[in-house]
Amino acid sequence: MTLAAEKPLTLSGHEIKALVDTWARFSEAPDKLTRVFLSPEHKACATAVIDAMEAAGMTARIDAIGNVVGRYEAAQPGAKTLITGSHIDTVRDAGAYDGNLGVALPIACIADLHARGKRLPFAVEVIAFGDEEGVRFPTTLSGSRTVAGSVDPAILALQDSEGTTLEEALRHFGCEPAEIAAEARDPKDILAFVELHIEQGPVLESEGLPVGVVTAINGASRFAITLGGMAGHAGTVPMGLRQDALAGAAAMILAIEARGQGEDGLVATVGRIEAAPGAINVIPGAVTFTLDIRAPADEQRDRAVAALKAEMTTIAERRGLDFAVECLYTEAAVACDPALMAELDQAILRQGISPLRLPSGAGHDAMALASLCPIAMIFLRCGGGISHNPLESITGEDAEVGARVFLDFLEHLDPGSLTR
Repeated sequence: MTLAAEKPLTLSGHEIKALVDTWARFSEAPDKLTRVFLSPEHKACATAVIDAMEAAGMTARIDAIGNVVGRYEAAQPGAKTLITGSHIDTVRDAGAYDGNLGVALPIACIADLHARGKRLPFAVEVIAFGDEEGVRFPTTLSGSRTVAGSVDPAILALQDSEGTTLEEALRHFGCEPAEIAAEARDPKDILAFVELHIEQGPVLESEGLPVGVVTAINGASRFAITLGGMAGHAGTVPMGLRQDALAGAAAMILAIEARGQGEDGLVATVGRIEAAPGAINVIPGAVTFTLDIRAPADEQRDRAVAALKAEMTTIAERRGLDFAVECLYTEAAVACDPALMAELDQAILRQGISPLRLPSGAGHDAMALASLCPIAMIFLRCGGGISHNPLESITGEDAEVGARVFLDFLEHLDPGSLTR
């Protein structure tokens, strides 16, 4: 790498990491990080993000859906806007860097431009989205969908576990729900959306690389699967006469695992299972479990889902079980823009690093912004590929690399090179 000879950044990689670590204090509990959408902890973190944005030379505000929006104007009025950023909400018992790093690092890059008195041929908005994880309400990506103009107004009636509606929570947060539609950006004014995010996987670490360029965000489908059998005495019903719902689920889960292992790029996960009546001496009469299946191409995912439904139907019929599948969620795969990927490759090369391209198995706010403008993503290496876990980690050195790559990208990007 050539980083040692570079001029120091206004905020070093260690200072960027420290900023994210500071935000991690805004949590429901002192011993673990949990920051859900529109909570007091979210508001406290949003206020800290505004402070950081303003210190970096940006104007900042909280919009009608609870996003924090920082803006750094272009060299000339009327120029298009490049949007960047990520989310500041977390899962429960989270790591500090998922989403949050993608807000702090662009702020640091703007701080460096501001310190040098440099403006770009496009404006830059850094957005700290509030609802990427979907932990509090039965919806997700409401912040990024609002910016894209694709949010469904019906979500305002959704309730959290305590019966508070999203509309009520927004008002308590200080937002005006009636203004949500006005937050939608006009596509003709937007240049692109570029998100930096920790990889949340082990590929970069295995390759010995600090950063990589995302090719596509995998599409995902989630299902709830219900099996009905017959509960009975564990000691008196012969094995051959049982309608054991849990044994049937076990056969299906093994089939799901085999399908995921049999295709490159496809991943299939059973994350939750419940058996009833749940007694040690009773044959399970009912089981529900979940299926999360993802692939970089929608056609591949759709084929796998159809094949698994057929295989599970066969298993259920053979075992005399009732069988039902409910689709809970489907999100199409999203390809990153080739021109933006090429620009990011060049920015990485100029830091003396070999570019690596890889898909994202996790969903991101970039998925929602793809309907508005071209998108791209930069992945930053995380320790052990661990994420959604308190052990999630990055190094200050890698944060420095990520900042230099992103700043280089901003300073070399020609708005005329992007078409939609």
